[in-house]
Amino acid sequence: MCRSGFFAAICLTVSVAQAQTTAQTAPNTDSSYIDPSGTAHITRVIPVPKTISPEAQAMLAQPASDAAHPQSIAERRSGTDAWQARAGAASKAVYPVNISDSAFAGVPVRIVTPLTVPPANSNQVLICVHGGGFNADSGSLTETIPIANLTQSKVVAILYRLAPEHPFPAAVDDTVAVYKELLKSYKPKNIALYGTSAGAILTAETTVRLKQLGLPLPGALGIFSGLGDFTRFGDSQAMYALNGLSGHLDPPNPDTRDAEYVGSTDPKDPVLSPLFADVKGFPPTLFITSGRDILLSGTTILHRKFLESGVDANLVVFEALPHSFWNDVSLPESREAYQIMAGFFNSRLGK
Repeated sequence: MCRSGFFAAICLTVSVAQAQTTAQTAPNTDSSYIDPSGTAHITRVIPVPKTISPEAQAMLAQPASDAAHPQSIAERRSGTDAWQARAGAASKAVYPVNISDSAFAGVPVRIVTPLTVPPANSNQVLICVHGGGFNADSGSLTETIPIANLTQSKVVAILYRLAPEHPFPAAVDDTVAVYKELLKSYKPKNIALYGTSAGAILTAETTVRLKQLGLPLPGALGIFSGLGDFTRFGDSQAMYALNGLSGHLDPPNPDTRDAEYVGSTDPKDPVLSPLFADVKGFPPTLFITSGRDILLSGTTILHRKFLESGVDANLVVFEALPHSFWNDVSLPESREAYQIMAGFFNSRLGK
């Protein structure tokens, strides 16, 4: 089997067929064997926890096949666009906003604004770098609508160039270009930069690049389920799929480390992998992840890097939920997560 990216539930080529696990073939006991290399071969039977909301319990209890379902890039983008439209509409019903399309420095953007902007917030803007495995848009609506509504501030979602057609550093360059354009109208202390998944990674990468360029850094960062190291797999990437414990998952393969995004860049490049960068002086940063997040390891490791460098960095870990769970606005935990995000930005911007 192949693993084409830890943010995208896609696999472009499959060499070995895998039958779907059924009730008859599923293991019903725990097991653990540690081989001579230290690799753990385990089975765990894990009930749905009662420590989360009934809505989240129902989400985790949904049956899902663990058979591989290969998709082409075109199929993935088409499906992701359709889902984003549906999820964006659901989000807008809960968090009313206005949405328009524009461009800054030649980069297409979505501008999301609350129905009313208080005078005190008219001088601040939040930049969202959407998720989607670097090859699709899975967040320009779902990751912006609640934040614009709750912060009562304008949010600019960057529709950056996508891999594999445009590998690193194209998306970073597009984000830097939009940021530089917004610096003409906003003070850096009144700008926040944030993202989920691939967007969380791009948030850290872009901030490293801004520091290299000698540009003033934004007033706050939001790194929501990301990582800062393309040289190694974290522990959580061997345990969780995109939907946590459900769905298909291949063992980590270092030879397929999101090669379509990384391209020919050295994985230790400090912009590509901010774990190897100088992050001293970075703005206050909020990290959010969850207990069954495929990028739980990456988020916590990067958070520790920020702490070790003296950055004001807070980490919030939600119980049991999968990667980017806040995209589902029906969950009480999602509403809590967005309140935490919005409260953080409003408390840091302009300070």
